[in-house]
Amino acid sequence: MSTAPAMGCPVRHGATAASAIYGTVCYALFLGVFTYAIGFVANLVVPRSIDDAVAASPIQAVIVNVSLLTLFALQHSVMARPAFKRWWTRYVPPSVERSTYVVLASACLALLFWQWRSIDVVVWDARPEPARIALAALSLTGWAIVLASTFMIDHFELFGLKQVLSTWRSKSKAGEGFRTVLLYRVVRHPLMLGFLIAFWATPTMTAGHLLFAAVTTGYILVALRLEERDLVDDMGEAYTRYRQQVPMLLPRLTRPSGQEFV
Repeated sequence: MSTAPAMGCPVRHGATAASAIYGTVCYALFLGVFTYAIGFVANLVVPRSIDDAVAASPIQAVIVNVSLLTLFALQHSVMARPAFKRWWTRYVPPSVERSTYVVLASACLALLFWQWRSIDVVVWDARPEPARIALAALSLTGWAIVLASTFMIDHFELFGLKQVLSTWRSKSKAGEGFRTVLLYRVVRHPLMLGFLIAFWATPTMTAGHLLFAAVTTGYILVALRLEERDLVDDMGEAYTRYRQQVPMLLPRLTRPSGQEFV
C-alpha cells in the first residue's frame, strides 16, 4: 500500500519537468523568431527579408501576404481572449498555456518570413545618407522599446517561461497586481508603440513594406481595443482610471494636473 505515493511522485515530477523543458524550448524558439523579425523588417543579414523574399506578381503577392498576416492576427487575437483560454485550458495544462500560445505565434511568424512575397515598387527612398542612417537607427530604437517594454512588466511571464518553471519548482505564481512603471507611465502600450516605430521607420519604403506596415498597424489598433476591454473587465476601476490618465500610444506633451498612477 505504501508504493502508491512513491509511484505518484515521479510521475508528477516527470510531467512538470517535461513542462519546464517544453516552455524553455518555446521561449528559445521565440527568441530566434524575434531576432529574425528584426532582420526581416530592416533588411539586415537574414536570407529572406521584407524586400528580398519570394518573387511573385503584385496581385499574387498582395493575396499571399495579406493571408499570412491574417493568419497571424487570428491566432494572436483569438488565443489571447479569456473565453478561449478558459476553453483551451480544459485540454492543455494552465502552466503551458502561455508557452503554447507563444510557440504557435512564433510558428505563424516563421511561416510569414518563409512565404512572404516582395513587392519592389518604391514608395519613398531617403537619399541623403544622414537621413537614411537616422531612419534605420529609429527603426532599431523601436525594436529596443519593444524588448525593454517586456522587461518593464514581466518578460519571462509574458513569454511563458515563468509559469512552467514555477510549476516545476512547485512555487505558486503570485501576481504583483496592477502597476505602471517607466514607459507605461507615458503610454499604455509602449510595446506596440515600439512595433509601430520599427515597422514605419525605414530609409526605403517599398510597396511590400508599406503593405506589411499598414496591415500590422490596423491589426494593432483593433487588437488593443479588444485587449483593453479585457483589461477593464479584469481590473475594473484601476484600469479605467489608468486609461483616463495615460494615452494609448501617442505620448502627451504635458502631464495632466493631479495625475496619479496605481
